Amino acid sequence: MQFKGFPWKLNIRQKVTLGLITGIIAIGFIGIVSYHYLRVIEVKQHVVEVADDLSSITLEIRRYEKNFLLYGSKSDLEENRRFIQLSLSVLDTLEPEVKGLEGAPQVGLIRQEILNYQGIIDRLSALPRNHPDSQRLEEHLREHGKRLVELSRELVRFERQRILDIIQSLKTQLLTSLGIFVVLGGFLSLVVSRKILGPLRVIEKTTLRIALGNFKPLPVLNTRDETQRVVEAFNRMVQELEKRQDQLVQAKKLSSLGVLTSGVAHQLNNPLNNISTSCQILMEELGELDLPDKEFFRKMLTNIEQEVDRARDIVKGLLEFSRAKEFTLKPTSLKEVVDRSIRLISSQVPAGIDIAADVPEDLVLQLDAQRMQEAFLNLFINSIQAIKDFPGQIRIQARPEGQDRRVVITVEDTGIGISKEDLGRIFDPFFTTKEVGAGTGLGLSIVYGIIEQHQGTIAVESQKGQGTRFIIRLPYQPSAPDERPV
Repeated sequence: MQFKGFPWKLNIRQKVTLGLITGIIAIGFIGIVSYHYLRVIEVKQHVVEVADDLSSITLEIRRYEKNFLLYGSKSDLEENRRFIQLSLSVLDTLEPEVKGLEGAPQVGLIRQEILNYQGIIDRLSALPRNHPDSQRLEEHLREHGKRLVELSRELVRFERQRILDIIQSLKTQLLTSLGIFVVLGGFLSLVVSRKILGPLRVIEKTTLRIALGNFKPLPVLNTRDETQRVVEAFNRMVQELEKRQDQLVQAKKLSSLGVLTSGVAHQLNNPLNNISTSCQILMEELGELDLPDKEFFRKMLTNIEQEVDRARDIVKGLLEFSRAKEFTLKPTSLKEVVDRSIRLISSQVPAGIDIAADVPEDLVLQLDAQRMQEAFLNLFINSIQAIKDFPGQIRIQARPEGQDRRVVITVEDTGIGISKEDLGRIFDPFFTTKEVGAGTGLGLSIVYGIIEQHQGTIAVESQKGQGTRFIIRLPYQPSAPDERPV
């Protein structure tokens, strides 16, 4: 719907609103006009009744007029005058009602005719019957009487015809209004069907198609109304669903890889034990052998044993991390959890990034070590991926916080930071600022859930280009000596 002279198009809401307002105005206008017509009909109906009475009175005036002229009876003259006064009284009642109507001039003519007639009858009754002017006055009296009857009848016919005309106009108006409402209803039905129901049916079919895995977007028509915006939003949702599906597939792959890693770590544990045992036996037997450079061999074997111990610690960490178990809180050294997490992530740390941890050794918290390790791993990975310029640094600090019986843990990096627009959404599931395939958007959401399980809080401070700081607050109850972890 477009109006000539206006450069803009009406949207669906404006079209429906315009249609409803037009309908309300039309109904109000028709109602007012119809009420006016009915009120006029009511008045005219009463005027017709009074005019009928007036016509009957004029006939009585003429009847007593004839009797008076034939017989000269004083009683007939008195009756004639009485009906003349009655007709004037009727006119006094009628005139206010017809004021402003088409019949008002006729009522004025009837009054004037009655007064003329009254003047003639008064002059005639004052003359003797054989007076020379009597004949002439009688002729005038008959003419005015006849004229009076015709005017009264004409008033009745006129008002009745006006009632019929008004009824006909009212019928025409109602039929015209009905036609307008049919056209308006058809227009609104067309708008609702084409602009609302049609797109909804398309969206319904597309939803079923998406449920079957077909993420083909809807075509966007340039309608410049709500349907265009709904389709555009729907297409964005389809794109997000497709992207999230890819991310969930990737997460499933990572989950399967975790299971595989658990098995590989378990299998590696036995060879590492054998290597460690062999190194220890060689070191014990080395003192009994006569070799030219025992210290060199001892040094090499010691290095082998240290590396095996380190590899065994990593495998142990992988096994503990991949092992599913119920959430359990127990006194745990925070430093051990942090150090173990750093060792697990060490293979993914580029050469230009330094990880520094400052956690007191005696800081013991009620933790689920596995889940807290998972939270730290997600934070560390997130920080490593955020550092684009080398050298970079990740700093982990932990300190008791005043008298609040809480520990504050900060994980701070020198990465690219987070924009103000994204800062409030980073803990939302599936939200990520990374490229498609580079992240699932679940890491920080998992961290948030783990911290909440520990009755703690996590907050973030960041500015674009100035790094990011995650602040974790956990409940802290200093442990008694017999409650400290071994």
